[in-house]
Amino acid sequence: MADEQAMDYEKEMVGTVAVPDADKLDEGKLTEWMATNVDGFTGPLSMTKFKGGQSNPTYRIDTPGQSYVLRRQPFGKLLPSAHAVDREYKAMACLGPTGFPVPKAYGLCEDKEVIGAMFFVMSMADGRSLWDGALPASDKAERTSIYNAMIDTMADLHTTDVAAIGMDDFGKPTDYCARQIARWSKQYKLSETEVIPEMDRLIEWLPTTIPEQHASSIVHGDYRLDNMIFHKTEPRVIAVLDWELSTLGDPVSDFSYLMLNWISPVDGRAGIGGLDHKALGIPTMEEAVERYVKRTGYPVPPMDWYFAFNLFRLAGIIQGIKKRVIDGTASSAHAKKMSDRVVPLVERAYHYAKRAGL
Repeated sequence: MADEQAMDYEKEMVGTVAVPDADKLDEGKLTEWMATNVDGFTGPLSMTKFKGGQSNPTYRIDTPGQSYVLRRQPFGKLLPSAHAVDREYKAMACLGPTGFPVPKAYGLCEDKEVIGAMFFVMSMADGRSLWDGALPASDKAERTSIYNAMIDTMADLHTTDVAAIGMDDFGKPTDYCARQIARWSKQYKLSETEVIPEMDRLIEWLPTTIPEQHASSIVHGDYRLDNMIFHKTEPRVIAVLDWELSTLGDPVSDFSYLMLNWISPVDGRAGIGGLDHKALGIPTMEEAVERYVKRTGYPVPPMDWYFAFNLFRLAGIIQGIKKRVIDGTASSAHAKKMSDRVVPLVERAYHYAKRAGL
C-alpha cells in the first residue's frame, strides 16, 4: 500500500506540466528582465510549471543554452509575511558562496509589474528528487548514506557562522519558538475555517512551556527529504530547496522537525514511522540524534514538546493552504489533499503535548 501511495504521490508531484492559464506569465517582460538581471542569459525562453510547490508556484525555464527555475509569490491577496520568496533568495545567495549545497541565486525581482508577483530565478539542480522516505530504489548501504548525508548537511547549516556570511540580520537569534508560536497562531486564526478545540488549547499552552534555547543558528524551517536534490549516482546532497520559512533561531527545533519523519506514518512521503529502520539501513532516531550532536555539539533534550510544537506549526501552515483551496488561489492540484491533513496534525500535536505535560 505504501508503495502505491508513493507512486501516486510522485505521479502527482514530480515533473512539469504546461503552464495553466491561471498561472501564465508575461514571457516578453520576463525575457527582458532576465536579459538585464541574469548573468549569461540568452533567449528565447520556454516555460513549464512544476507539479509540486504548495506555497510558491515554481516554473522551469528552458533556453537554448541553460535551464533555470523561477519561484514566485501566488497572485492575489496574501497573508502577512507569507510566501517570502525574498527570504528564500537571500538564504541561497548568502549560503551559496560558502559551499553549502544550494542552487545558484541569479536574481530577485521585487517589482510586481514584471510578471504580477515578486519572484526570483535560480539554477536548475540536476540530480535526484527522492520522495519516499523508505527509499525503495536504494539498497541498505545507500539508505544509510543518504540519511547520514541529510543529517550532516543539516548539522553543517546549524554550525554556519551567520555573521561571516552576512546573515546576522536574517532574524532575531533568540526566542525562536515563542516567535513561531505567535506567528502561526495568528496565521491560523486569519485562515481559520472551523473551530478545532485542541488547536485552541495548544495556542494557549505552548507559549507557557517553551524549553530553554541553548544555541542560535540558521534554521531552514521545512527540512525534509523532498526539499533536497541528491547527486544522480552518489548519496550526496547537491541542493537544499524551499527556504521560505528560514530564519535565525533554535537549531534543536529545526532538527526535531526532521526527526518527526521517524514517528510520522508511512504515506509514500518522508514519513518512516513503524518501519524496521535497522533492517532497511535507516539510522534509528537514537543514532540520528547521536550523529547530529557529535557534529554540532548542541544538546538535544527529550523531543515530545518539540514534536507538539512542530506539528502545531505544520497545522498552521496547512490551514493556510486549506484557506487558499477554499478561496481558489492554491497553487497545486495536490493542495486539496494536503488541506485534509489539518485535523489529524492537530490531533497528533495534542497527543505529544499531553506526553510533554499538557
